[in-house]
Amino acid sequence: MYRTNFIADITPEMEQKEIVVAGWIHNIRDLGAKKFILLRDATGIGQVIIERNTKAFEASNDLSLESAVQIRGIVKSDKRAPRGVEVHAEDIVVLSKAKSPLPLDVYGKVKADIDTRLRERLLDLRREEMQAVIRIESEAVRSFRENLYKNRFVEIFTPKIIATATEGGAQLFPVIYFGKEAFLAQSPQLYKELLAGAVERVFEIGPAWRAEDSDTPYHLSEFISADIEMAFADYNDVMGIVEDTIITMANKLKEKCSAELETLNYRLPDISKPIKRITYTEAIETLQSLGVKIKFGDDLATPELRTLNEHLKTDLYFVIDWPAEARPFYTKRKDNKPEISESFDLIFRWLELASGSSRNFRREVLENELRVRGLNTYNFEYFLKWFDYGMPPHAGVGIGLQRLMLMFTGLQNVKEISLFPRDKKRLVP
Repeated sequence: MYRTNFIADITPEMEQKEIVVAGWIHNIRDLGAKKFILLRDATGIGQVIIERNTKAFEASNDLSLESAVQIRGIVKSDKRAPRGVEVHAEDIVVLSKAKSPLPLDVYGKVKADIDTRLRERLLDLRREEMQAVIRIESEAVRSFRENLYKNRFVEIFTPKIIATATEGGAQLFPVIYFGKEAFLAQSPQLYKELLAGAVERVFEIGPAWRAEDSDTPYHLSEFISADIEMAFADYNDVMGIVEDTIITMANKLKEKCSAELETLNYRLPDISKPIKRITYTEAIETLQSLGVKIKFGDDLATPELRTLNEHLKTDLYFVIDWPAEARPFYTKRKDNKPEISESFDLIFRWLELASGSSRNFRREVLENELRVRGLNTYNFEYFLKWFDYGMPPHAGVGIGLQRLMLMFTGLQNVKEISLFPRDKKRLVP
């Protein structure tokens, strides 16, 4: 076998036990009489000692940073070593030797710019900081799922090749589908609405694509969307689920990922119920009172949200009740004030993390909203036809996972979160 133990499982109580470990050479210090190796595997970094006049010492002459190796040795406790324990090597097998010098410093002494890091991505992902990010994201997704399962949601998987735009507009990637034009899905929106009409409470975590002409720290052409839809509910119910889920995720990360957060030198923001809510109208009036030139109907872009955040002095808040014309055709208008929609954005400081709403659930209303936006109802017949068969009131939200992870890691760019990001400039690696 390639290993008997992971590094994290080696303890001082295993004194004098022979084990086999495997991983990558993270660092080498040659003191002449002995060598100190930091070996990294999926669970962390441990210390290996190689004494002169051993078989292992001979083999160690062929070692290079980031080579994949297998080491057989004896466990010895030593308070000076990482984890209070080290392995004294008896034999080393180089499984795959890494070229030298490396195009990127995994050990972390030499910093690299983000373009270099993304070009040399696999090596970048081996760095301790990125290992921490990957584990935090994994735990965050696990707790997202678990909290929704607890609330009677069912995980779904919707088509990613679609016949027409989900929300209208031109932000689509066309593909050739057996001689016909189709598109990569902007979101699972219309399909998750239909599925809420079958099993009531659904969620999906999957890829989505938007051909936005944007090159910012917050935009990707391919991103992961975490979507929720629930029947017999409105946007207040969904905001309650989002609130509960986000707080559960934050608490779970504090419990399960304290070491990873320490590696990133990051403290999670304190989030508690209720998350503050401010109406779009209140936001506009507040910004106007602060001297910002803005009017009802304008978007709240990053500069405006920065100003609003400084005024509100809170990390996380909902902006609710947006103008109906600024929202997609499936967004429900308020019954008593039709120029306003039952909608919300979840904002972290000045960054939109999620967008949701109550949905239109009557066919005639949906058809009218499509016409108002200049869209052809015929193109949406595959969606509209099911509203003839008892589609219940429903509501939902889409959450940008990479953006949410900025809040959970303290990083500043969604390209760092995405393992192999796709944007205007990158199609490889």
